[in-house]
Amino acid sequence: MDAKKLMSVLEQVAAGRLKPETALRRLKRLPFEDVGFARIDHHRALRAGRPEVIYCPGKTVSQITAIAAKLVRAGSDVLATRADERVFKAFKRRWRRAKIYGEARIAAVLTPKRPRPVGNILVACAGTSDIPVAEEARVVADVQGNRVTTVYDAGVAGIHRLLANVREIQEANVIVVVAGMEGALASVVGGMASCPVIAVPTSVGYGASFGGLAPLLTMLNSCAPSVSVVNIDNGFGAGYIASMVNHLAAANRGRDTT
Repeated sequence: MDAKKLMSVLEQVAAGRLKPETALRRLKRLPFEDVGFARIDHHRALRAGRPEVIYCPGKTVSQITAIAAKLVRAGSDVLATRADERVFKAFKRRWRRAKIYGEARIAAVLTPKRPRPVGNILVACAGTSDIPVAEEARVVADVQGNRVTTVYDAGVAGIHRLLANVREIQEANVIVVVAGMEGALASVVGGMASCPVIAVPTSVGYGASFGGLAPLLTMLNSCAPSVSVVNIDNGFGAGYIASMVNHLAAANRGRDTT
């Protein structure tokens, strides 16, 4: 339950349109709901601005759908990350409005009233093989009410492909850069952009990339001071942080700071 819904419940009680006992039943799940195999954090949207997200690996399909059902019932958006075809089918069977983002490996059930997209997030990736991680970041940012543009397959092996998008780089509030191999793209973008750059190393590459460790170290050692780094293949984390930065930038842009 987010702040608006909680305020609505309190206002209905105050106006006499909702019995206190009914309000108590709605609120008693706070701060979490224990279903045995999981403690579902319904309070997270109120506390952190976004509801809990389901990480699928290690969970059974029945556990995933049971958690999702509790979140849907509470009026929250539901994102199931690193989902596979079994989860996609289960979501489509259970919820008519379920959205499947196959390349991003995300299944979602979203509330009908969507926020109007704000700001400007750019998601860029080095190669086509990096697109699944980039798409995870894009989808996570998109469903949180951000305007997202993409520049894919623009790695440093053909730097002219990136230079064709200088305008997009310079107009963004925050940029997510996804790259494997040696991970140099984040430093290049960091040297061109006036906004924060969130670098995502991927496990794409030959043996000496060590499953993403080589690009991780490259990004951590970037000489561009605007570059920060999330974990290997963590498109979700990059998209989430980018959303927070973008919303702050969009909000501050409308304020008089003089």
